[in-house]
Amino acid sequence: MLKQLKFSALALGMMGAVNAMAADLTLVSFGGANKAAQVKAFYEPWEAAGKGKIVAGEYNGEMAKVKAMVDTKSVSWDLVEVESPELARGCDEDMFERLDPKQFGDSADYVKGAIQPCGVGFFVWSTVLAYNADKLKAAPTSWADFWDVKKFPGKRGLRKGAKYTLEFALMADGVAPADVYKVLASKDGQNRAFKKLDELKPNIQWWEAGAQPPQYLASGDVVMSSAYNGRIAAVAKESNLKVVWNGGVYDFDAWAIPKGAKNAEEAKKFIAYSVQPEQQKVYAENIAYGPANNKAVSLLSKEVTANMPTTPQNLENQVQIDVNFWADNGEQLEQRFNAWAAK
Repeated sequence: MLKQLKFSALALGMMGAVNAMAADLTLVSFGGANKAAQVKAFYEPWEAAGKGKIVAGEYNGEMAKVKAMVDTKSVSWDLVEVESPELARGCDEDMFERLDPKQFGDSADYVKGAIQPCGVGFFVWSTVLAYNADKLKAAPTSWADFWDVKKFPGKRGLRKGAKYTLEFALMADGVAPADVYKVLASKDGQNRAFKKLDELKPNIQWWEAGAQPPQYLASGDVVMSSAYNGRIAAVAKESNLKVVWNGGVYDFDAWAIPKGAKNAEEAKKFIAYSVQPEQQKVYAENIAYGPANNKAVSLLSKEVTANMPTTPQNLENQVQIDVNFWADNGEQLEQRFNAWAAK
C-alpha cells in the first residue's frame, strides 16, 4: 500500500512537472470562421490535454510584421498561419524555422505539397466562382460565363489583387486549367490576362475581405463573385448561394514558426498535433475546407465532404496555386495590377 502511495505521489509530481513545463504558445491566424474552427479542433483540445495554454492572435497576412520581429530578434509569435506563396518567400528569406518532415509522419498521408521545408499545410481552401441562385435564371458553369455579361447581366465581384484574378481571366479566355501557369509565365500571357480583365472592368465590384463576397451576393450588389469556398458554405443554410468548383484555384494555409521563436520546440509539437486525423476531422466539420491529412477524409460524413475542395470530383478541374510563380512574380504583378485597377 505504501509503495502504491509513493508511486501515486511520484506520478502526480511528474504530471505537475509536465504541466509546469508546457509553454504558453502565441499563435497568430487570419481570424473569422477559420479561427473559430481552429479553436474547436486544435486550441481547446490541446489545452484540455494539459499541453499548455494557447494565446490566440490575428493578423491580415502582413509578412512585414514577421520580418521586423525576426530582423530585430524580438520574436513574440511562436506560430503563424501563412498562405503558400508567403511561406515559400519567407523560407527563402530565412524568416522561418526549418522543419524536419519526419516529425509529421509519412508525407504520403498528406495532400501533395502539404509538408514544406519551413511549414506544414494544415488545410486546403479554394477561391471559386460563387453565385446567388435566386438572382440568376440559369446557373453559370465556368469563368467564361462569369465574363459573359450579355447572358448573365449584372455586376461581378473580384478580389482586388493579381493573385487568382489573373488565373481566372486566362481561364475565361479559353486557357485550360492545367495550362494556366504555362501561359501566365510569359509576358504575352500576362498581357492577355490584363486584356481580358479590361473587357470586364466596367462590371467589376472589388472585394478585399473574405466576408464581403457573401454579403455582396446576398444583397444583390453582384450576381457572381470570386469567393473563398468556406465563406460561401458558412452561409449556405440561410441563403441560396452556390459554388462552381470548375476553374477554382486551391491553396494550403500552413503553420510556420518565425525564426528565433522562444517556444519553437513546443510549436513543432503543436503543428504535429493539428495535422493528426482526428484533429483534422473536427476542423473540417467546423468549416468547409479540406483536411491536409488524407486519413481524416474517411472519418467525415458525405454531407461534409460534398462541400470540401479536396473531394475528388470537386478537385478535378481546379488549379493548384503555383507557389514558385507567385514567389518570383508576385511583387511585380501586384504593382502592375494596382496601377491597372487605379486607372
